[in-house]
Amino acid sequence: MQIGIEIEGTTITATLEDSETARDFASLLPLSLTLEDYASTEKISDLPRRLSTSGAPDGITPKVGDLAYYAPWGNLAIFHKNFRYSSGLVKLGTLDLGIELLRRPGPCKVTIRRLER
Repeated sequence: MQIGIEIEGTTITATLEDSETARDFASLLPLSLTLEDYASTEKISDLPRRLSTSGAPDGITPKVGDLAYYAPWGNLAIFHKNFRYSSGLVKLGTLDLGIELLRRPGPCKVTIRRLER
């Protein structure tokens, strides 16, 4: 499933994984969030509720462009730098293009929607 992330008037796309956690995330869309910088590596935002992690691995090693769910905190994370293996991190999908928009410092308001085929 493809989603669109609107940032400052520009829409970038991402492709979601075929997993229970990604489908649960998609059920929340559309979402308007404010992404905040975290550890100079990712942009994060709280989600309106916790997502199912049924069948998810114990953790992942995130790469640039990965969308992930950090189960211990219940937040969305979009990685703009590679990071080390993190327990509790579940991959939701991958950005297709546009990571440079998320590398800008400071908070950014985004709207995330499903894209119609």
